[in-house]
Amino acid sequence: GPRSGGALYTRWGRTTCPGTPGTELVYSGLAGGSRHTHSGSGANYLCLPTTPQYLVSGLPTYYSLLYGAEYRFPRFSTHNHNVPCAVCYTSQRASKLMIPARIICPSSWTEEYEGYLMASYYESKSNVAYECVDKNAETVPGSYAYANGALFYHVIATCGTGLPCDPYVTDKVITCVVCTK
Repeated sequence: GPRSGGALYTRWGRTTCPGTPGTELVYSGLAGGSRHTHSGSGANYLCLPTTPQYLVSGLPTYYSLLYGAEYRFPRFSTHNHNVPCAVCYTSQRASKLMIPARIICPSSWTEEYEGYLMASYYESKSNVAYECVDKNAETVPGSYAYANGALFYHVIATCGTGLPCDPYVTDKVITCVVCTK
């Protein structure tokens, strides 16, 4: 357990935590969120445990809908597969930082993992928080489908629209790194 703090983070795209000293798996599961065509519901991806627990058995009068999340990478083998996730705890470091457009942590920080910045499709009705998905993304076994629930898309740069064209390059996939200290 925590000694005097510690940091929690979600490793999107993997079911395990990185092998950095002092890091342990809290739980693994699969990503979920609101349907990309809905304008209501939650505004973030969730790392859902593989075995949910329930309190209420009846259906409430009003409710929000939760869907599984899929990768949308048409040129990759992960396309249309569900997204796994791992919630990790590091007892030796107290802060977590995700840096977009970088793959190296600042010198005094520890890299947990690097990957690609992802979010919902730019024309979707739903907005979600940007997340860093591991560069070696896995899939949930047996999950290939076209369920169209919550979706993870690569984020690309559009320079000249507020982003400077030097050093940002239009149509380049944006990277990310998750660091702890």
